[in-house]
Amino acid sequence: MSLSNTATPKYYGMFRAAVMNGDIPVCETVELEMQRIDELIANPNYYYDDKAVEGFIHFCEDELTLTDGSDLHLLDTFKLWAEEIFGWYEFEERSVYEPYEDGHGGRYVQKVIKQRLVNKQYLIVGRGAAKTMYASCLQNFFLNVDTSTTHQITTAPTMRQAEEVLSPIRTSITRSRGPMFQFFTAGSLQNTTGSKANRTHLASTKKGIQNFFTGSLLEVRPMSIDKLQGLQVKVATVDEWLSGDVREDPIVAIEQGAAKVDDYLIVAISSEGTVRNGIGDSIKMDLMKILRGEDDVYDPHTSIWWYKLDSIDEVGKPERWLKANPNLGTSVQYDTYQREVEKAERDPAVRNDILAKRFGIPTEGYTYYFTYAETIPHRRKRDYWKMSCALGADLSQGDDFCAFTFLFPLRDGRFGVKTRNYISSSTMAKLHIAMRVKYEEFMREGSLVVLEGTVLDMMEVYDDLDNHIAKCEYDVCCLGFDPYNAREFVERWEVENGQYGIEKVIQGSKTESVPLGELKKLAEERMLLFDEELMSFAMGNCIAMEDTNGNRKLMKKRYDQKIDAVAAMMDAYVAYKLHKDMFA
Repeated sequence: MSLSNTATPKYYGMFRAAVMNGDIPVCETVELEMQRIDELIANPNYYYDDKAVEGFIHFCEDELTLTDGSDLHLLDTFKLWAEEIFGWYEFEERSVYEPYEDGHGGRYVQKVIKQRLVNKQYLIVGRGAAKTMYASCLQNFFLNVDTSTTHQITTAPTMRQAEEVLSPIRTSITRSRGPMFQFFTAGSLQNTTGSKANRTHLASTKKGIQNFFTGSLLEVRPMSIDKLQGLQVKVATVDEWLSGDVREDPIVAIEQGAAKVDDYLIVAISSEGTVRNGIGDSIKMDLMKILRGEDDVYDPHTSIWWYKLDSIDEVGKPERWLKANPNLGTSVQYDTYQREVEKAERDPAVRNDILAKRFGIPTEGYTYYFTYAETIPHRRKRDYWKMSCALGADLSQGDDFCAFTFLFPLRDGRFGVKTRNYISSSTMAKLHIAMRVKYEEFMREGSLVVLEGTVLDMMEVYDDLDNHIAKCEYDVCCLGFDPYNAREFVERWEVENGQYGIEKVIQGSKTESVPLGELKKLAEERMLLFDEELMSFAMGNCIAMEDTNGNRKLMKKRYDQKIDAVAAMMDAYVAYKLHKDMFA
């Protein structure tokens, strides 16, 4: 088949027919990607060519093996995803240097160049979809079929995880099932002084996978911006960029260097993660803009296959699970998913991880200490006007985040909870987009106040908090505080409110273990009545470190995952217990 600007891609056409017949259920995001492909078919500026993708398929099925050494047979989804990479082309006019016939000098001439259309592919799919094997196939193809000298990298949150992309390639080299690999691996790697014809031309070395015919290299790189910037890579695969605790965008860092290379390719594969409001969510917001065409965003150079369930209600419907994992029944069995669903019902602590990893449903963080159900805000909005309360203050991040939590003892042992937090305008301006959207939500509900300046002025914080207490007419009976960075605030509190009822709560397992355990019990019974999203956010970020004696203390998983409101609530609870007589 020759180039055509009207033809329907072969494997996409088969997939679309199955979807239209109702044989394959698809989610909203996959449906949007199908619409984008239909637009490519209708656009006369883009051409389809099936030769490259068919060559990729034949190479994989003739030469490659799985990690265990068995023959590789490409899944239909692999063909569909690869077809969007290899199948689409555009023609662009460029200035190309052309040497003179005598070999001396040359000149620049305008030529029309055939260019592969897709340079980036994002693949978000449920656990068990063999996505790492797909990345391995792409890396293997470019390493051995591309005749140019290529530098290829694969990266993941951990180096051992990134090595999984290289593992099937090493097995394929060892087995050498096809004629191409048999020829490439003939000879010995130790033959360094004899004839080059007797040396192996494809081998796994301490550098990575090397093709000595072309001088090409596939290596593992850590997922660090410093280690990824400036690399002129032809092919890069990024594994589990949503799953790990990634603070910066590795794909942008790779693309900065890769853009210097013609026909570069970046493939980012991952299952949904449990780390919310991080760089992964920012990337997904950009992907959704591309899929929906929002803000006039049109990017035919990016392929997006984003599989997930459209609603949490579909978790109980096995016939809809193909939406989250199109390879279900092939690379992973239905029984595995069924056991995961039953486990999520039995153990709420792992519910978030299962919903994200298996079904692509993002949840509010992996709740290490408080379970997902315990972090859900109460629907009923409560106003504790003129009521007695204990106030907890956590000022340990004075240059970034100050938290105050009001604890209102109620009948039946329940506690009302309200929180008020402060950050500087400088800190707000530095937030990445996903976290900024979250903070703006907190500002709308009144639980977060942004004060002008680079560093928070404790007296300005005191004045605003004092005005807030006066406006709500709270009767603050006692104050619990973490002493770090609190001297200025507490001294003024003593002057204006007296010394009685002020309690210092030193952070550490000795003082935190008992109140943390009691707050956990209250949260389990839903006796902490909070209705603010900021408190839910803070509880979802809480991690408790436990020593050999069973004593616990709060820890932060990451600097921007704030738990300050919970720490302040614990301080307020300690002060309340020491001064219960004031609430009689």
